[in-house]
Amino acid sequence: MSTPRQTRVRYLIVFMLFVASSFSYGDRVVLSIVGIALSKQLHLDPSRLGWLLSSFSWAYVVAQLPAGGLLDRYGSKRVYGYSIIGWSLCGILAGFTGYLPAATAFAALFFIRLLSGAVQAPIFPGNGRIVAAWFPSAERGRASAIFNSSQYFALVFFGPLMGWVVTHFNWQMCFWLGGLMSLVLSAVWFRTVYSVKEHPSISQLEISHIEVGGGLAGMDYGAARKSPSTLTWKAVRLLLSSRMLVGIYIGQYCITALTWFFLTWFPIYLSQARHMSMLKVGFAASLPALCGVAGGILGGVVSDKLLRRTSNLSIARKTPIVLGMLCSLTMIGCNYTDNTTIVIALMALAFFGKGFGALGWTVISDAAPRSMTGLTGSLFNLFGNTAGILTPLIIGYIVKRTGSFNLALVYVGFMALCAIISYLFIVGDIHRAEFTQEQIEGRA
Repeated sequence: MSTPRQTRVRYLIVFMLFVASSFSYGDRVVLSIVGIALSKQLHLDPSRLGWLLSSFSWAYVVAQLPAGGLLDRYGSKRVYGYSIIGWSLCGILAGFTGYLPAATAFAALFFIRLLSGAVQAPIFPGNGRIVAAWFPSAERGRASAIFNSSQYFALVFFGPLMGWVVTHFNWQMCFWLGGLMSLVLSAVWFRTVYSVKEHPSISQLEISHIEVGGGLAGMDYGAARKSPSTLTWKAVRLLLSSRMLVGIYIGQYCITALTWFFLTWFPIYLSQARHMSMLKVGFAASLPALCGVAGGILGGVVSDKLLRRTSNLSIARKTPIVLGMLCSLTMIGCNYTDNTTIVIALMALAFFGKGFGALGWTVISDAAPRSMTGLTGSLFNLFGNTAGILTPLIIGYIVKRTGSFNLALVYVGFMALCAIISYLFIVGDIHRAEFTQEQIEGRA
């Protein structure tokens, strides 16, 4: 009699999260890669370019809470898949703005980036929700680190690609190419991703492994589909009443400030402050980004090993975050050298540290109340990506006022320090927050 086989479908799922998230970040990073060419055509100074770079995040932040409610009510697969289609169409439309007069093109592109931010709002709350369903607690650090490393891989892949396209064709072609590639991805998504208990290839042994280890395998299955919407102000206030969750949210704001520096101003910094061509920028930015990928995956592995050895969530999650943010502080050293090789090396170390410490989604998968995983992730992402609005604007203002990136690097380094303070002194013990249905509905 043959022994039942335990499948490993969850690894295919996290691979799909990594690919989809890479394309999502690729859509965000395109604007920074084409920023110089676009600025010349549309006559943008650093301040106006900062507004354009932040446009995505305005709607992205506002749409976070509705996105969380949609995920909890309609399930991750459907909402996430429609999101991919939505940003694909926005990317294609963005390319056509290049044929409009400069003032009109700026307004149209700003609006399309707003729309793209709104439709991409479910992506990372969806990632956190899917990982909570598909992975036991002891594997979540690795799984979350894999999809979170997509932000660095996006620069590795899309940086050189879009740098080559904008050099040999035009900036409009970058948006068209990204949009068409994402449309193909949406078709693959719908054929590959399912809820745990509905996946056609999963074995009962794997389902049991997930459930015994603390995975929420019943999410989006059967009666769970019929649960009422969690999107109420009472539920939001309840989440904000938890000091642990608020500390996690503040920490994520600070860590995301580093992310948005790397996604928006970093290629422009290499071009303007270090005098590289855009083609060279694409390749130069890929080395630090590769270090970010390595740091991100390593941080998840180390966190899971610490959890197995200590059985202490706080030690396992906080240690990589603190060490990683300390590494990210090294970017300030770029202000004290004119050697391009040293600059790239320091940025590579900063990227590595940012990746190593970017365990916020792991923490939120561990800490979110079971019945509000989508809403908790969306509120977490709302706080985090407020930095996506402010960071491009603040850096644009600093560069315009000082004519230099020096204070901008100090500001980003200060955000890394604040993340350390938040996790060490505000978060406290990391555990799953639990609220009764009466509390969620405001009847307790």
